[in-house]
Amino acid sequence: MDCEIEKNKVSKKASYGKAFKAAFPYTIPVMTGYLFIGMAFGVMIQEKGYNFLWAILMSVLCYAGSGQYLAVNFFAPGVSLLQVIFMEFMLNIRHIFYGLSLLERFAKMGKKRLYMIFSLTDETYSLFFVTKVPKDVDEGQFLFAIALLDQLYWIAGSAIGALLGSVLPIDTTGIDFAMTALFVVIMVEQWMESKNRPSVLIGLGCGLVCLLIFGADNFILPTMICIMLILLPCRKFLDKETEQKKEVEHHAG
Repeated sequence: MDCEIEKNKVSKKASYGKAFKAAFPYTIPVMTGYLFIGMAFGVMIQEKGYNFLWAILMSVLCYAGSGQYLAVNFFAPGVSLLQVIFMEFMLNIRHIFYGLSLLERFAKMGKKRLYMIFSLTDETYSLFFVTKVPKDVDEGQFLFAIALLDQLYWIAGSAIGALLGSVLPIDTTGIDFAMTALFVVIMVEQWMESKNRPSVLIGLGCGLVCLLIFGADNFILPTMICIMLILLPCRKFLDKETEQKKEVEHHAG
């Protein structure tokens, strides 16, 4: 009995190792971006006078990307807790819409689904849809590997930035754009790999219209709502179209 349990543990470790090995190449673009952006966050938090350990702790427990940048500005007298909660909620409300499209996949992952919900970022979400799970790799383990690797990159970048910021004068002007550039690259990859481009066009169209109507500071939430209202009724049609394209490619191959 003990021998079988030990074999199962070894087999599980091997399968996780395979999943991380398969996931790593797909996360390289995120790694280069997160290391750089994480370093910028580490520098910013150190400039506020906090120990570099706070940068690491925040990236471990409050892994929120742009939300962490915003939070740094709240480390000042006169900012109420309610204001912090409201601003962070509005900034990250888009993750609610991300999660709706991943409910079925996360539901199959057992206890790991809690970490998957916590670690969901813009770039990680994009990789979930850009990458193809290898046939010999468990999907849950593969998605978990992507999420964990991405967070580790961010933590490493935060630590490096905080340490460098304590000994070197670093100008962070314009560094925030690297996050935008990284997301654009991932979106282009998604466009190239996607079998269901109408959904991408709907997203771009909604974003453009809402940008013109609500302005650059207020268009994200209306865009997400419009996308959801359009895609939910059309989901069955879009999924059916995707399956038909897959069948055509399968028979052609």
